[in-house]
Amino acid sequence: MGLNFRKSISLGKGLKLNLSKSGPSVSFGKTGLRQSINLKGQTRTTVGIPGTGIYYTKSSNVKKIGSGIAGLFNKDKKDEKDDKKADKKGADKKAADKKAKTTAEAKAVDEELIAQSQAQVEEFAASIEALKSIHKQSDGYIDWEAIANGAVSGDLKEVKPFAESVLAGDIDAYLNVIEEVGPFDDLLEYGSGFEVGTDDPSFLEVEFQVKSDEVIPTQYPDMKANGEIVMKDFTKSAYYEIVQDYVSSTMLRVARDTFALLPVQKVVIHAVDKVLNSATGNDEEVTIASVKIKRDALATVNFERVDPSDCLESFEHFVKFKKTTGYAPVDRVLA
Repeated sequence: MGLNFRKSISLGKGLKLNLSKSGPSVSFGKTGLRQSINLKGQTRTTVGIPGTGIYYTKSSNVKKIGSGIAGLFNKDKKDEKDDKKADKKGADKKAADKKAKTTAEAKAVDEELIAQSQAQVEEFAASIEALKSIHKQSDGYIDWEAIANGAVSGDLKEVKPFAESVLAGDIDAYLNVIEEVGPFDDLLEYGSGFEVGTDDPSFLEVEFQVKSDEVIPTQYPDMKANGEIVMKDFTKSAYYEIVQDYVSSTMLRVARDTFALLPVQKVVIHAVDKVLNSATGNDEEVTIASVKIKRDALATVNFERVDPSDCLESFEHFVKFKKTTGYAPVDRVLA
């Protein structure tokens, strides 16, 4: 704020040329309120008292005003740019969070799939192991002497009427007990079948119908790294090895159950299965193994540790088996 004396030259219509030491300027407006602009771009607003030469001025610079306006404009643009960056950053974070969530969900699904597939593989392996371990279980031993003397438990009351006949070697009583107790019934779940008979009370003859094409799977489940299950074919040697173990294990089990049920001293078991006849090209049901097992010899076997195929070879037997072709018909059977 300041007080100044100035001289001016009228150019008409309120427009004046002002002369001063700082240089000429042009002013316009009415008495008491005027606006001037000099050659440097400076502006001056003058509020004066008419007739006194006394006035109040306020100066500013057009360039600075423009710069200020530009600054404000640029600030708005910067703020807008910052807002866009913030929006983009927020969108990127949202997208990253969504991706992370999707990845986590996908990982959870993969882990669940892997767990399910692993369970399927383990269940299949357990079923194969069960086929190889049938010999490890057996029915409870029946003491016919104790039953004949009146020591009968609730489960054995049904066979008490046959006790004396069984001890006397009555073959019909043997068959009646087998029908009543069903010693091989729990093996039927594997799909195999059994027929029994004898004409000598000292031994029992059992025909074991293998039905390997129904019992033994030809494929196994294999799990990929991502948890996907694919079915693969067993190699011929792997497949025939399972068949051999199943047949041998079941024959041992039949012998154990027979000795637990009846007072016989030996059991003759014939395994029957369908085998390709290369001369006719047809599958034919033939005997693939015939084994005679004695009670005393079987009593020495450790069934938890024994290999069923190796065990059968320790008894009198007729068997033809190759790892690459499986069982072949035997030339004769035991009696």
